[in-house]
Amino acid sequence: MRKVTLAIAGAGNRGQTYASWIAAHPGRAELVAVADPDPARRRAIGALSPGVQEFDDWRDLLSERVADAVILSTQDRLHVEPAIALAGAGYALLMEKPLAPTEEECRRIVRAVSESGVLFAVCHVLRYTPYTELVKRVAGSGVIGEIMSVEHLEPVGWWHHAHSYVRGPWRSERLASPMLLAKSSHDLDWLTYVTGRRIRRVSSFGSLGHFRPDRRPAGAADRCLDCPIEPVCPYSAPGLYLNRGYDWPTSVLGGTEAEVMDALRTGPYGRCVYASDNDVVDHQVLAMELSGGATATFTMSAFTEQTHRQTKIFGTHGRLIGDGESVEVLDFRDSRTTRWEGASSGSNAGDGHGGGDAGVMDAFVSALATGDRSFVRSDHTESLHSHLAVFAAERARHTGTVVTVPHA
Repeated sequence: MRKVTLAIAGAGNRGQTYASWIAAHPGRAELVAVADPDPARRRAIGALSPGVQEFDDWRDLLSERVADAVILSTQDRLHVEPAIALAGAGYALLMEKPLAPTEEECRRIVRAVSESGVLFAVCHVLRYTPYTELVKRVAGSGVIGEIMSVEHLEPVGWWHHAHSYVRGPWRSERLASPMLLAKSSHDLDWLTYVTGRRIRRVSSFGSLGHFRPDRRPAGAADRCLDCPIEPVCPYSAPGLYLNRGYDWPTSVLGGTEAEVMDALRTGPYGRCVYASDNDVVDHQVLAMELSGGATATFTMSAFTEQTHRQTKIFGTHGRLIGDGESVEVLDFRDSRTTRWEGASSGSNAGDGHGGGDAGVMDAFVSALATGDRSFVRSDHTESLHSHLAVFAAERARHTGTVVTVPHA
């Protein structure tokens, strides 16, 4: 396979993750350009790939095509214009999910990509983990018979939710998108992938139940470093960023303890979780009718340990339980239980999404190098469907109705 050239537009955490993969595979891919308005972020990418061209705006990539493809990892609300323009300029695109915060914008991107004919993939990274391959293979083997219903749980984790969805960039629908789109579009896409069923109708319930001012403990300060009850608060910022020993999410605040402390004193990550400007839900449930008459439920909760998704698939011949690392099947025909290991580790962005980050990069680069688009496990129509299911679920949540998912 030939070596491919790549540019990155958006050099934050996700962009740096993909840049690390490129740097680790010099025989397969070369990072030739990075575009981001933040010089520090550009330097972080440059440290991984010395000699990379640096631009402060993605539009600079349009004056001359400098790479085979662009990895578009800007914030959610900054996807539409670059996606349309870069596809029109002939760049293949690997885009961070979600496509965009609204149905109309998602459809605009998909139309532009379809009309341009460029290779296009969305970072539905859960499709690319060894564990997912195992679940899909076992569920599709016939051992559990026809799939009748599914239960799926996304345990976001109390500290992960506080970091990303109370204090972080995805805390607000105005700044980013609804929680279901920002975080759980992964899950609706995953459910359709492993079951082979489309989501037809959906209802949903959920709210911002805890991380709000009226739940603030008496005596709590606006910032954790000033707070007398910080030592016993489960959402303590010093407890999260200084005492856990994790590279991520502490690395988001800075590379040294002094930088982290300064961020806690002055930035959003040091704010009390009950005194932030967040508005996304902290718990949500969906009930879904799938194609073929099967049903599914999905639960997203902030109030869990941070761990793998948990799934139960109920079939006419057996029951499958998946815990993110292994799969267990009870066969109704002989009452035997069989267990398979999925060889996945890690469940969040800090540890590569269980191999999914590397998997999506490997697939996209392979498709570019060979011209074989089958390496990419979802086309633009499939990606659009999962987004449309999210928008339908949000309409259902706000209106208290059952909503039909429109056609992609």
